[in-house]
Amino acid sequence: MNIWLALQDPNTQWVLTGCILLGISSGVLGCFAFLRGRSLVGDALAHAALPGVCLVYMLTGSKSIGLFLIGAGVAGLLATYCITAISRHTRIKEDTSLALTLSVFFGIGIVLLTFIQHSASGNQSGLDKFLFGQAASLVSSDVTTIIIVSAVLILMTALLFKEFKLLAFDPGFGRGLGFPMGFLDGLLMLLLLMSVVIGLQAVGVVLVAAMLIAPAVTARYWTDKLGVMVVLSGLFGALSGALGTLFSTQLENLPTGPTIVLAATCFFVFSLLFSPRRGVVARLFRFLQLRNRVLQEDVLQALYERMEQSLSSGASAFHRGYEEENLVEKSGKSVNSIRRAMQSLRRQGLVTERLSASGKQGWTFTPEGLRQAHQLVLNQRLWDVYHMNENQYNSLPIDQNRDLLVPQLSEEVLEQMLKQLEAYNLTPKLSETMLVSGHIHPTNQGGLSL
Repeated sequence: MNIWLALQDPNTQWVLTGCILLGISSGVLGCFAFLRGRSLVGDALAHAALPGVCLVYMLTGSKSIGLFLIGAGVAGLLATYCITAISRHTRIKEDTSLALTLSVFFGIGIVLLTFIQHSASGNQSGLDKFLFGQAASLVSSDVTTIIIVSAVLILMTALLFKEFKLLAFDPGFGRGLGFPMGFLDGLLMLLLLMSVVIGLQAVGVVLVAAMLIAPAVTARYWTDKLGVMVVLSGLFGALSGALGTLFSTQLENLPTGPTIVLAATCFFVFSLLFSPRRGVVARLFRFLQLRNRVLQEDVLQALYERMEQSLSSGASAFHRGYEEENLVEKSGKSVNSIRRAMQSLRRQGLVTERLSASGKQGWTFTPEGLRQAHQLVLNQRLWDVYHMNENQYNSLPIDQNRDLLVPQLSEEVLEQMLKQLEAYNLTPKLSETMLVSGHIHPTNQGGLSL
């Protein structure tokens, strides 16, 4: 069926509207459940709702959606109380109390559902749809209920955004400021319960927790700001509801609820792989960049120190190249790694090919390459001096996570470290002015522009 034709169907319009609103409200509230470390709360509340639905049917004999939602809400409140009471008054942790409550309530619900299905009543068909949802059964009154509840949830979240932010990140600080954090925590649980209850008919007991958590986790990959995260989570939830509904109209007997959850999962997988900061691809790219940079710096340092050795022995450091085998011995890298780094450095204009003393192909610096190598070696040796005399410099505001040391030093401290370098005979002996002039002359400190 064409998507445009499917959108002309009033039933599809109701289902689409209901699922989009469900996705928005679930995504917004799911952010706070995720940040509170309560990803299982939605799952526990959803499973706890099943016995409430079954008990309402057994008491009334009616399959009124309104009554079912009331029963599910009451059962969810009872489950919330059980979770809180178990974790507060026993030594059992909250995650264990969540798992216990989920298992017990869902087990009771399955027992009641099985009893109803084997009873003599002929009106019990359709109750099993609450397990996996049946969005196609949504009618205008159901969508109206979802609209009202979703609007209330979003409005409450907007009004209490600062308080919920405090609850998510630092409830102890909020308690010190005089905020009723216990009440806010209970209110958040109530809002989560309402979001779960309105999603039961569309997505079902088993899958409704995914609508709370998947959009929130997906949004977390794209931002560090809670406000942006909440907006993105609502957007991902709405898109999941819309795409799941539209895809389910294209194939016969394709359930809407699971398709919505699969759409949300696709958004999550895409974010997991391709988000710019936390995505697997971006992190792999940054790792490869860092590995190549470290390799190139190690090779530059090895070539520089090899040339220093030649200078100390009285040979010309610049009039010949240095073979890859010499750099392998100096750096501890493999021949292939040295060759790969040298090719990259040559493309950057930092090294050039030149015959070695034995007449084989070797490598030497360009003026720019020698300047960068001088700065690299000087920076590394200054760090060595800092660590060897850490007690002397521990009062300085030095950030050891930064690569460059010179910008963190005052002129007096830098001069003192350079004198210590000279005393340890660690002063870099080569600079770019030597290469430009074409001969060796006394070492200078012209490369301190780190």
